[in-house]
Amino acid sequence: MQIQSHILKNIPEFKIDDSFEKVLQFFKENTYSHIAITEKNRFLGVFSENDVEIIDATAKIESYRYDLETFFVRKNTNWLDVLEAFARNEANLLPVLGENEEVIGYYDLTDIVSVFIDTPFFTDPGNILVVAKGLKDYSFSEIAQIVESNNAKFIGGLITDIQNDVVQITIKISTTNFNEVVQTFRRYNYNIIFGNSDDQFLEDLKQRSDYLDKFLNV
Repeated sequence: MQIQSHILKNIPEFKIDDSFEKVLQFFKENTYSHIAITEKNRFLGVFSENDVEIIDATAKIESYRYDLETFFVRKNTNWLDVLEAFARNEANLLPVLGENEEVIGYYDLTDIVSVFIDTPFFTDPGNILVVAKGLKDYSFSEIAQIVESNNAKFIGGLITDIQNDVVQITIKISTTNFNEVVQTFRRYNYNIIFGNSDDQFLEDLKQRSDYLDKFLNV
């Protein structure tokens, strides 16, 4: 999936010798969580909106050089890793770096989550099945084989929970032979957490998934 078209180039970056007054004005006018700081046109780090209360507006950014965070993504970073970077850093704006460590733009969280929701996993018709198995015992190749051996289509899957060495996988499959697929998972010692063809479950997954909630409520 190509997401480079979503790189925003109309959001500024700030130089290390700028005053914090400019940064404060940016956060006042926007709802972004972070903004990039550069030195000699090279990325130095990001300043967090959470820290604006502790800084002196008349000071140079240089005074807080060692308080900057250093997360970013590259232009060729795949969309799943971009989503992970948003979640791991509790950010809604990510700087995108070029080959010379320059800031070429930003990814906005809302744009990338929208791309994710527009994938076939969410848009194609099918049944949702949630299965669980030991962390060392499951494999996506086995999951796909179980689905396809029953002449059903594996549309997609993702890990939605890991606790106490048990992994929970949410998969979407075609409606063909759904009950046979469920029974085969049981024979392979998968615990069936949820199995339903109701489209409402998919809507609930969009709206209430802890993973997406973390993105959408940053």
